[in-house]
Amino acid sequence: MIGLPSAGGQLGETNVGWLSGIDRTVGRLVEAGRWLVLPVALILFLQWPLRDFVRAWSREANDLGQWIFALYVSLAMTFATRERAHLAVDAIAHGYSQRLRRAIARWGGFACVAPWALFMIWTIGPTVQRSVLSLEKFPDTYNPGYFLVKFAALLLAVLALVQALIDVLRPAKD
Repeated sequence: MIGLPSAGGQLGETNVGWLSGIDRTVGRLVEAGRWLVLPVALILFLQWPLRDFVRAWSREANDLGQWIFALYVSLAMTFATRERAHLAVDAIAHGYSQRLRRAIARWGGFACVAPWALFMIWTIGPTVQRSVLSLEKFPDTYNPGYFLVKFAALLLAVLALVQALIDVLRPAKD
């Protein structure tokens, strides 16, 4: 087990309370994010009547829908990871023991996700910072909120890295 030694604990004991706190926080964040699908669906539904009957605000609705959808996707990817709902090939690993399959899932996920997430954070971090500080607008319509689309990309990478770390640091269930 990986963790911080507990104060006054016996040799070999670990205290992963800090990890549980981070895990609960990420869980609450992605649980709250699932409700973003409702305004996205409503906005997509309203775009057509706004464009064809009202003849106004359809572009604004589209821009609003884009940044809400970007936030939704960044949270939904982490939710799918937490629920183990991603597609996985099990043809070879099916014959492996449950313990080995869990180890492959933990360490394989970390080895694949962490480098990608770190690269994304490193490359888009400065762009997102500039975008947020200037409250960047959508380039075609000049509507506010484009910085949220860029922020959502960074949020996706940060949440993927945090979830990969949670998964690999969580004590193994033998």
